[in-house]
This record gives sequence, C-alpha cells and structure tokens, in this order.
Amino acid sequence: MAAKDILISKKTSIVETLVADYSLILNKAEQNKLITQREYNNLKSINKENEEGHVLALVDKIMNKGEGTCQAFLNLLQTDEGIQETYPELKNIFLPHPVQASSVDNTKKKRRRKKELEEGTRPAADQLDRSQSVKKLKTRDSQDGKAPWRKSIFDLKSSGILETEAIIGKVVKKSELITSKIKTFYFFLGVADETASVKLMVYGKDHHRQIKEGKSYIFRNLIIDGIYVKVNASSSVSVTKPVIIPEEFEREAERLLYPESPLTSIKDIKSSRPQTHVSVEGTVSKIDPVIKVKVKEKMTNHQRFKLKQEAEEISVTMWGEATKQSKGLSVGDVLLLNNMTYSGKVSLNSSKFTKIIKVQSVGIRKVTLKIRGIKKATLKETQLEVDLDAKLLTLIVASRLLAKTLGFQLKKGFDKDLLKIIPLSVEAEIQGNRIIKMADPENI
Repeated sequence: MAAKDILISKKTSIVETLVADYSLILNKAEQNKLITQREYNNLKSINKENEEGHVLALVDKIMNKGEGTCQAFLNLLQTDEGIQETYPELKNIFLPHPVQASSVDNTKKKRRRKKELEEGTRPAADQLDRSQSVKKLKTRDSQDGKAPWRKSIFDLKSSGILETEAIIGKVVKKSELITSKIKTFYFFLGVADETASVKLMVYGKDHHRQIKEGKSYIFRNLIIDGIYVKVNASSSVSVTKPVIIPEEFEREAERLLYPESPLTSIKDIKSSRPQTHVSVEGTVSKIDPVIKVKVKEKMTNHQRFKLKQEAEEISVTMWGEATKQSKGLSVGDVLLLNNMTYSGKVSLNSSKFTKIIKVQSVGIRKVTLKIRGIKKATLKETQLEVDLDAKLLTLIVASRLLAKTLGFQLKKGFDKDLLKIIPLSVEAEIQGNRIIKMADPENI
C-alpha cells in the first residue's frame, strides 16, 4: 500500500495519538526536513486551533507534499526512538503493511498466475484461501453472539460506522461543555468497550446533562466527520446495563480526553519552547488564594502556587474550572501535574487536559501559634500572619471557623473586630499552610 494511502486510512488514529504532545511531532517534522522553517512557524502560530487542529494541519500538510514526504513521515513515526517513547500507541496503529510491489515483481506474479491457470493448478495457499472464502470470517462484532446491529469500537475505528449500526460502551471520562464561535454547544467523551476505546464529540446541553461518567450507553446513528466520531441531533443515546471493560482500555479512554504529556524536570521545562505541553512532579512551596480576574471581557477564577523540585522552583497558574482541582492543596503536598502548558515566563498554566494527582499529602501538626496580623480577610477565608517555629508565616483559615472560635460576628469588615483582640495565642491543627482546627484561647 502506498504511503499516502496508509496515512489516509490511518489518519484519525494518527491524529488522536499525536495530539498527546503536538509540539514534539511538529519539532521532529521540522528537524527531519519534512516541513520548511516557514511552514513550521505557520503551523506553530495557529493560535485559534486546539491541539487536534495543529496535528491535523500538520498531517494534511505532509499528505499534500507527495508520496516521498508521506513515506519519510511514516518512517519517522515508526523508527524515531523519541516518538516511540512519547506515542506508544503508534505501535498498535502501524501493523505490518505489505510493501508496494515493483513492476518487475508484478510481472512475474502475472506470468506465474497465467501458467497456473493454463496447467489447471493452484498453490496450496490459494486452495486454502478458496476453501475458507465460503466460510464467513468472524470479526470482533460477531464473536460471543453479539447482536448483528452492534459494532464494536475496534471495528468502528478500523472500518467506519454506518448510520444503522450502534456501539455500546462505558463513558470513562466526560469533558466540560464547550461553546463554539457560532454558539453551538459540544463536549467530548472517552468511551470504551471490551475491544477498544474511542473519543466521541457530542453536541447539545441536554446530552451533557444526561450523560454521566461511569455509566454505559447505546450510541446509535453516529457519524464520522473528519477526525471525529460525532453524536448530533439525529443520533440516539440510551442508558444500558454496565459494560465490563479491560483496565487497559479504561486508561486508554481517559488518555483520549486527558492525554499525558511527557514527565519533565523543572530544570528542563525552563529551557523548553513556549507552549510546550509537559507533566511535572514537585512539592508545593507556596499557595495563593483563588481570585477572580478579567480575561477577554469575562471574569474567571485564577489561582497561583509554587512547585519546588530540589533546587528548582516554578510558578503554576490554574485557570477557570481547573482551580477546583487545586482546592484543599497545602504547602508540603507532593503533586503530579499532568498536561500543563509552559508559558515561557518561568511559569506553567493549566490546560483543558490538566489533571492534578496528589502523590503525598502533608501531615497534620498540632501547634501553639500567636496571631500577629491580618494579611487579607474575606467572608470565605482569612490570611493570618502568625508566629510559628520562630518564624513569621502566613496561614489560611476559614473565616467561619475563625469567627466561631474567637467569638465575633462574621460580617463585612469583621477584620476590624479581629484587630481589637490580637495579638493572641491559640492552639491549632495545621496542614501545610492551612489551619484546619482552632481551640478557644480561654482554654489554653
């Protein structure tokens, strides 16, 4: 099969895999002279596209350059060690393909076949093929007595899907609802069955409200449009009994929505190109409270914290819905941050695929501390300046807990009442930089 034909037939799977780190494949394509420096810059500057848009543009660019470039691109995907490590799923995509036969080989085959026909003989292998052709080969759909209308996800990805067929799978992951420029609403699902996993693009607020993570559904009248398998207004979604899926496909379905960027040290991140997608592990050394900032005429949540790794430190900023993942973090927690974006200003920003995993929580300490001042006070939480361990530190406490313990009314401007009774000593339980319990100072 010609290289371009392979790219066309495998395009969806290739794009879904390379989206895990589109910066790497873009850099590799430029380094191996598959695209020019100008093309690299143009592809890199498609700011309005998401990761899939960048990869799709690159693959289309390669295919438009002809058979030679397509073959070089396939060789790169299958032989480069860095690519193999970053995109292990490529091994499953590129099963052995027969090398396109030369004209001499084709001529020999035609002569041999003509001779066999004249002599009335067929090779044993041909006879075996002929005897088996009468018997319909089993596909993954037909195994275990599945309904004839049902298509497995494995066969869906291999050969496409008809409008009269359906898939049954478990929703492993669901993305947030996204609004397009033309005010349509859509989101993504990572769905798996016992054969494979697939990423579905689903339209409509109703679908987003009704479809739940962990539940199994029948998806009927799906359509394939470019790189996406879509659920639109003409599709049907029905809940069904739980589908038991292998752990490997469950993890794969999760990675379709939250692809794991390569784990990178803070030192190496600082020398990376802007907009590089990375994952990083480190210890929280400082946390700022969640605040609201104006971005593109809209107010959105925003939170910063510092992540330390040996002698290196980097600033981390969580945006919008991602701030919910940083709720409850404490100084001293060891975190794994998956799928962050390096801004190029010695800081990381959350992306729509960001996932925070708490590797190790900081322990709870019982201490006696002296409240010296107030750094910031809101009805939700208060930042206190305290004496602890012979240092002046900033600790955060829920304002409701503070008011209940110290016996003042929680109202706007309560910090003025608090200033009247400090400095004072209290017993407290702290976790990182948070006070989680306080004792009445009269009992000290």
